[in-house]
Amino acid sequence: MRTLKLKKGNLSKFLSKVKEEGEFWGPKRKGEVYIYDRIDDLKDLIKKPVTTFLPIKKLFLPPRLKMFQYDGETYKESCDSEKQRIVYGVPSCEIHALLIFDRVFGHIYKDPYYFRQRENTVIIALSCIPCSNCFCQSTGTQVINEGFDLALTELDNFYLVWVGTSKGDDLIRVAPELFDNVVTQDDIQKFIRWRAMKDTKFGETIDFVILPDIMDLNYNSPIWEEFGEKCLSCGACSMVCPTCNCYNVIDEIGLKDSSVDRERYWDSCMFKEYSMVAGGHNFRESKAERLKLWYTHKLKSFTGAFGKPSCVGCGRCVTTCPVDINVLSVVKALLTGKVDRNSLNTGKRNEKPISA
Repeated sequence: MRTLKLKKGNLSKFLSKVKEEGEFWGPKRKGEVYIYDRIDDLKDLIKKPVTTFLPIKKLFLPPRLKMFQYDGETYKESCDSEKQRIVYGVPSCEIHALLIFDRVFGHIYKDPYYFRQRENTVIIALSCIPCSNCFCQSTGTQVINEGFDLALTELDNFYLVWVGTSKGDDLIRVAPELFDNVVTQDDIQKFIRWRAMKDTKFGETIDFVILPDIMDLNYNSPIWEEFGEKCLSCGACSMVCPTCNCYNVIDEIGLKDSSVDRERYWDSCMFKEYSMVAGGHNFRESKAERLKLWYTHKLKSFTGAFGKPSCVGCGRCVTTCPVDINVLSVVKALLTGKVDRNSLNTGKRNEKPISA
């Protein structure tokens, strides 16, 4: 891995060159929120670090995906364009989420739909300062060493640019005259001070190491019933979570002919129908049981299987849940044995509600 410098004034010039290398995606504003979208005009691109409403997973695991079609005689796989896609402005926590997906979807059977998108996507990461709901320092996802092609860190009037892969190096080569190969000791000291400043901006902290034991000890705790009383089973937490990856598969059968479209779409273990089986039996009829499943997977089971929690500390669950059921409020209840009833009753949140 090598490191270069890019003057702030050259960022737009560089990105205009990058746009010619494939479909260019990045954060843009939509109403009151930011979303990842295709960028045709760089004026629409948000170049500063922002938290999008939906995470980067929507580009690799689309909310609805057509797997294949059957016309009555033959099957035809539905493949997305093989054209290269470049995504700008991905924060470190979402890079870690993609690394989790790499393991989940490549652990035993390599999911062709996910990895086709992964292999055709070039990622330009962008370092950020934590927002009020972010706790990625606790999950160890505030910095990245892999999973990106280029990574930019803003320092005064320039960016430090880490080249992570050969694809990233190819992007540098489209405009090499914009980059400086010399990183001075003064630049290094600026980076050290920036990292130290970033560490002071985190508010909430969570000891994720102890949580698997705490989850076991609280398995039959009444706090799950208390949270379940307020949970809306809306599934918003799953939709905005960068690491939630459950999906369902359905066959859409044509009424006028023998055609069939097989599709898969996002699902959530928060939905009542998720654990329902033939005959109508539901293994997790109550909202309390579904909440317990969701948080057991995030905070305990995934750690046992892969050595780290299935949470990257982005804070989207904190911002999104209308009744304040999120990683922070649940962990606090697990550690104290008490649910903050005032917060649950008022739907209190740290930031303005967002929608898409």
